[in-house]
Amino acid sequence: MKISQVGMLRRTVAVAVVAGIAMLRLAAPGMAADEEPIKIGILHSLSGTMAISEVSLRDVDLMAIDEINTKGGVCITKGDKKTCHKIEPVVVDPASNWDLFAEKAKQLLLQDKVAVVFGCWTSVSRKSVLPVFEGNKGLLFYPVQYEGEECSDNVFYTGAAPNQQAVPAVEYLMSEEGGGAKKFYLLGTDYVYPRTTNKILRAMLKAKGVPDDNIREEYTPFHHQDYQQIVQKIKEFAAGGKTAVISTINGDSNVPFYKEFANQGLTAADVPIMAFSVAEDELRGMDTSALVGHLATWNYFQSVDTPENKTFVEHFKAYAKKHNLPDADKRVTDDPMEASYFGVYLWKQAVEKAGTTDVDAVRKALYGMEFKAPSSMVKIDERNHHTWRPVLVGEIKKDGQFKIVHRSKGPVKPEPWSEYTNPDKGCDWVDHQGTYQK
Repeated sequence: MKISQVGMLRRTVAVAVVAGIAMLRLAAPGMAADEEPIKIGILHSLSGTMAISEVSLRDVDLMAIDEINTKGGVCITKGDKKTCHKIEPVVVDPASNWDLFAEKAKQLLLQDKVAVVFGCWTSVSRKSVLPVFEGNKGLLFYPVQYEGEECSDNVFYTGAAPNQQAVPAVEYLMSEEGGGAKKFYLLGTDYVYPRTTNKILRAMLKAKGVPDDNIREEYTPFHHQDYQQIVQKIKEFAAGGKTAVISTINGDSNVPFYKEFANQGLTAADVPIMAFSVAEDELRGMDTSALVGHLATWNYFQSVDTPENKTFVEHFKAYAKKHNLPDADKRVTDDPMEASYFGVYLWKQAVEKAGTTDVDAVRKALYGMEFKAPSSMVKIDERNHHTWRPVLVGEIKKDGQFKIVHRSKGPVKPEPWSEYTNPDKGCDWVDHQGTYQK
C-alpha cells in the first residue's frame, strides 16, 4: 500500500475514533455514582504531516486506558476509604498546527478540566504548549526523543534526552563496531529539534577531533518532497571517505528521502543513514527493500526480547483488530509508543501513591518512580523529570523490523543539558528551581 493511502486511512479512522470517544466514556462497567471518572487529555495530531507518527500514540494511549479501566481504574485511598475511578479520555486533534496545539492544550486544561495531558511529538509543538501548562498548573507527559536544553516543572519527559539517543548513536558510528565513520552529513527538518540536536552533535564531533570540513549540515521544511539535489550533494561529500548521514528528518518527508537515496544508487554499505525519527510505525508505510541495513537509535524496538514486550505487542495487535484500526493486521509498536504507554501507567501509579490527582502531589510522587516497561525497567529521575532508559541501535530489516546490533549496559541516566554545549548547567527540581549553574 502506498504511503498516501496509509495516511488517508489513518486520517479517516481518526475521525471515527474521535467520534466514538463518547461511547468509550460510557464504557465504565461497575462504576458507582459517587466514583467520578478522571479525565485525561490526549493531544496528538490525527491529521496533517505528523499524523503518520502521532496517530499511533493516540491509539496506544487509549489501549493503556482500556487496560487500566478493565482492571478497575485508578484506585485512591483516603483514610479507610478506597475509591476506584475509571479514566475518561478527552481526545483532540491539533492537526500538525503548532498554534493549534496551544489552543487545544488550553481547552483541555481550562474547559475539559483534565488531570493530565499526554501529547505532542515535535519540539515546536511542545514549545508551543509549554506556556499553557506552566501558566495554568497543568501536567504534560511528553513521549518523544528531543533535543534537551529544557527543564520544566510541568513536563515529564519519557522519551530520550540527547545523551540517550543522538550522542551514543554517533559514538557507535565512529567506533570500529559501527564502521569507523569519519565524515558526517547532518540532515534534518527545519525546526528546533534537528537544529539543536545537530548543534550538540557538531560540538561533540569537534571535541573528538573531527574537522569542520568533514561535517555538513542542511535542513528542509516540513513535508519536503524533493531530495534529488540533496542526495547528489551527499554522494559528492561521501566520495572522500567513510561517511554517515545523521537524519533528523521528521514526518512524511522520510518517504521521498529514502526513496531518492536508493534511486541514486546509495546503499547502507556505502553511506549508512542513522535516523532518530524513523521507527517501525513509519516503516510500515514504506517500501523497506531499499532501506535494509540503514540504522536507527532508540530506547525500544518491537524486536526487544522480554516477556513484558511480548505481552505489549500481542495486546496492541489485538487492540488494533478489536477496534478496527486501519491496517489492523499490520500494526506495529515502536519507541514513542512504548514511552507514551508506560507514561500513562507511571501517572496512574503516582496518583495512587499521592492519593490525589493534584499536580503538585503527583509530581512529587513521580520522583524516582519505576515501572517494568516492555523494554526494561524504566525510572523517572529523582530530580530532573526525565526518564532512565536503555539505548539501542537497530539495523533495518526487509520486514520493517530492526535487528538490534548494539545496546547500552543498562538504563542510561538522562542529562537534559549536554556536556558538549552546556557543561555548566544542570536540571534539578529538588535542591534547585529547575535549571541551575553547576
